[in-house]
Amino acid sequence: MIRSAACTCGQVTAEVEGEPIRISMCHCHNCQRRTGSVFSAQARWPREAVTIRGERSTYVLTGDSGGRATFEFCPRCGATICWIADAQPDVVYLPIGAFADNTFPPPRVSVYEDRRHPWVSIPDGAERLD
Repeated sequence: MIRSAACTCGQVTAEVEGEPIRISMCHCHNCQRRTGSVFSAQARWPREAVTIRGERSTYVLTGDSGGRATFEFCPRCGATICWIADAQPDVVYLPIGAFADNTFPPPRVSVYEDRRHPWVSIPDGAERLD
């Protein structure tokens, strides 16, 4: 299976091959600030399954846990297209919204639950971690 993702203006695109390793939602404060929403939703693939095209800018963020990740985003529209955590350099994270596909599978893991807004629903059967 091949899935395609893009930034808002379409200048940066990503193609992923195969099923994601993990689909998750994160409620940490950095993800809330970074997305402008109350959580982020992302899917992970092995680096070799991801092809990204287009001009990108980067930003290194130190997360709530102290780990660092390098975020790649479109310098024209500002949309995040992917990120790579220092702790997992062979894994690429892509925001689920960049796929603009309402058939994309739901998150199976919810992290930083202790920072979750109480009105946010978690998919049935998802693993929940503080």
